[in-house]
Amino acid sequence: MAGAASKKSIARTTVALGAMGAVVLAPMLTPALPALAQEVAQAALDPIVIRVGGNRDFTRVEFAGVIGARSRVRREGQAVIVRLGSTAAPDISRLRNDPPPGVDKVETRAVRGATELVLTLKAGADARSGVADGAVWLNLYSTDKAPPPAAAPAAPAGGVVPVTASTHADQATLKFQWNAPVGAAVFRRNGAVWIVFDAAAKLSLPKSGRTLGAAGEARWAVGADYTVVRVAAPEGMAVSAKGQGGEWTITLGGPGELAETQVEVSRDDAAHTALVAQMAGARRAIWLTDPMAGDRFAAVTALAPGKGYGSERKTIDATLIPTAQGLAVETPADDLAIRVEGDRVVVSRPNGLMMSAPSETLETAAPEAGAPTKAAYPALILSQWADLHGMTFLERHSQLQAAAMAETLRADTDPNAPIEARMAFARFLVGSGLEFEAIGVLNAIVRQSPGMQGEPELRGLRGAARAAIGRDEEAAADLSSGMLAGDPSMNVWQGYLASRRGDWEAARKSFAAGASAIDQFPEIWRARFGTAHARAAMELGDLKAAETLLAYVFSQGAPAEDQLAARLVQAALFEKQGQSDRALAVYTAVGRAPLDGLATPGRLGAIRLKLAKGQMKPEEAAAQLETLKWRWRGDATELAVIRTLGDVYLSQGRYREALDALRRAGKQLHGVSGSSEVQAEAAEAFRALFLDGAADGMQPIQALGLFFDFRDMTPVGADGDEMVRRLARRLIDVDLLDQAAELLKHQVDTRLEGVAKASVATDLATVYLMDRQPEKALQALWGSRTTLLPTAMNSERRALEARALMDLGRFDHALETLDRDVSAPAQDVRAEVFWKQQKWAEAARIYEQRLGDRYRDTATPLSADQEARVVRAGVGYSLARDAGSLGRLSRNYRPFIEKARSAAAMRIALDPLSGPEAGSGDLAGLTAGVDTFAGWVQAAKADFRKSTGA
Repeated sequence: MAGAASKKSIARTTVALGAMGAVVLAPMLTPALPALAQEVAQAALDPIVIRVGGNRDFTRVEFAGVIGARSRVRREGQAVIVRLGSTAAPDISRLRNDPPPGVDKVETRAVRGATELVLTLKAGADARSGVADGAVWLNLYSTDKAPPPAAAPAAPAGGVVPVTASTHADQATLKFQWNAPVGAAVFRRNGAVWIVFDAAAKLSLPKSGRTLGAAGEARWAVGADYTVVRVAAPEGMAVSAKGQGGEWTITLGGPGELAETQVEVSRDDAAHTALVAQMAGARRAIWLTDPMAGDRFAAVTALAPGKGYGSERKTIDATLIPTAQGLAVETPADDLAIRVEGDRVVVSRPNGLMMSAPSETLETAAPEAGAPTKAAYPALILSQWADLHGMTFLERHSQLQAAAMAETLRADTDPNAPIEARMAFARFLVGSGLEFEAIGVLNAIVRQSPGMQGEPELRGLRGAARAAIGRDEEAAADLSSGMLAGDPSMNVWQGYLASRRGDWEAARKSFAAGASAIDQFPEIWRARFGTAHARAAMELGDLKAAETLLAYVFSQGAPAEDQLAARLVQAALFEKQGQSDRALAVYTAVGRAPLDGLATPGRLGAIRLKLAKGQMKPEEAAAQLETLKWRWRGDATELAVIRTLGDVYLSQGRYREALDALRRAGKQLHGVSGSSEVQAEAAEAFRALFLDGAADGMQPIQALGLFFDFRDMTPVGADGDEMVRRLARRLIDVDLLDQAAELLKHQVDTRLEGVAKASVATDLATVYLMDRQPEKALQALWGSRTTLLPTAMNSERRALEARALMDLGRFDHALETLDRDVSAPAQDVRAEVFWKQQKWAEAARIYEQRLGDRYRDTATPLSADQEARVVRAGVGYSLARDAGSLGRLSRNYRPFIEKARSAAAMRIALDPLSGPEAGSGDLAGLTAGVDTFAGWVQAAKADFRKSTGA
């Protein structure tokens, strides 16, 4: 595979996340936590883990791992959409191949900065979602096992919810007895305690208000789907809430008690910045207006048992105030959105909340002495990051890793722990060429402090590390983050990625935009960027710039591997400059390198030039290329080898090998730069074979086999139809009618619609009639009926349908089909029908009419078809005892007897004495010997030749 000659660093990869998350924590684990340790280690390796299980009632799908645990779930009609904060699509083969009951289909789609998993539910199916044990879960219920709708909280008999109020010393208690579980939110705001239920009902508490001792007056109101109680309470009065099922007890005053669990709130920068609260049993947000202040705020209810939010969190757009139960959100914004997604509550605005950068909320710590410091640009790599400061590599690595581990332990309990030691360790790893390990450290930071996803240096450094190891799509996702917009170091990496995917214009623009940062990179990266930029300039025809850039590369003192990569670009530049001898010398030298990734393109360049110079025969080149295509796999180099091999095979007339090589490359290397061009070349070769006549020298049956083996390359539209018609004509010429019919039927059944389908089906019906299969002819015609066909095609199809009916003995139906059509094909069929019905006079008149004034040109012999019509007309007039018409026919066509193919037949048919009194034996024999079917077949073959230009 590409990159098979991996660096030594890969061999000693330890995956820092695994080391920091598993090895360091191992001494602290108790025997009761081995499963947790294993899961942490697995999460370090797998950002997204999908688990599926089920019972007879529902199927549960869990999303765990670093990214899976931060998934978001939303519902859009029959679609359940799980947003995963990763551009790498997860493995959903099990879900896709065996969808859970109630799910119609499962698919993924890429969205900006993430991947969405879309589960389309069947009619009547349902889904529930939530968060538990560090994972987001979906419960999927099939059509016949969908859970009943959640019972609406209802008041007991009488329609009133009982409320018990009691006071004792400095404490007041309200107890609400709902008939079913309801969600509640309880909090203090503007001199009052608010109690909000997400169900509408009357309360037994007097609406006019009731004094609750030191707590003051209580008033209640009911909305469309909620009930709210507001109790005046002095500042400093404690509030607590306890719940079980439909019973809620609210206590005001006294010592106060914290809720059984506390709601956790964090920021999420995966798409737009938002606040996310983890609140089990979250129900919905209810927007209220404070009658005293006149402002608008939201209460987010949750089911029992109690859970509250003990602190206040302020942003420019929203404030989360302390609660005894549920959440309460104040906002000056009109477009603040609060979404309840299972056990998650997401507070956001259309363009995200306005919040400070994640790093501004984190503590800073004094870095380890001499630790790698932050670069001037987020995606910049500094050569001094790899300095060992007088230590061995292992000593330096251990020093920085120990400091990072200490931070990691603190971050397990404090998401706002400092990150400087971990970032310093990541810088050291990137600077030392240990990109895999660096990515592990950076991913661990994001896992422990999700807000760091929005830190520019982390995104830039991780993007650089991913680009360095060939994870181009993941690197592009990091480097395209809005927080890096305009950064020159980001532009340099984007130019590098664009060059690798063959987008030369984008590469040049990005390199130009990042020019101010390039010289601050280490020498090895300056050389790599220069090589990529030179390649882009050369491909765009700026040869002078390419030459200058290569000189810059060679001045950097880069390692031999990078210098050889630049020499390959230099050899290609020599080719474009017409210096083929110099190019061949460079290609040959690079081709001897012990690195397959460089030697393969070097040898390929040498083979191409030797072929062009006549220094190598095509047979030898093909043999070497066949060997070469197995030497390096999976990228543009393999594609170039196969492309060249296909060209060599085509030049030798080895069409099957050429098409097979090109088609395989186009499919297997889909997405590699240049794969679309290879597919286009394969299609063009197929077109040349079957449309431009390259395959005409092959035997028809060989051409047919080649066509069927590669028929997926047949273009849609007029060109594809023409290919099939040409090949069918060749098969018809040699009476391979079954094979011709199979070819045409494939087009009709699988590739065509509308007028194009009707046209080819007409040809198919003709072939079936030639092969005396009228039933199949009718099926072809009837199965391709459509409106708005050209008049000529309609007439042709009508005549073929009538001929098929005639062959089946359905004469009256055949005549009904022809109706008043007097075109030449219709008249021929009509005459045949009359002849078979022994309507001699009617048939004879049509035969004579079809001859027209052919009798005037006596110098030119009649064709076989014309002779048959003369004979049929003469016999018909004789059998009808129409002496006058027979005499006229005889006078007009007797001069042709001498040069006729069947002179005896014409003489008998035109003899006036060959009437009934001459005896029926001669006429019967003559009638049996005159078969117009053969003439029709020959005419049909001629039409095929004419329509295909043959």
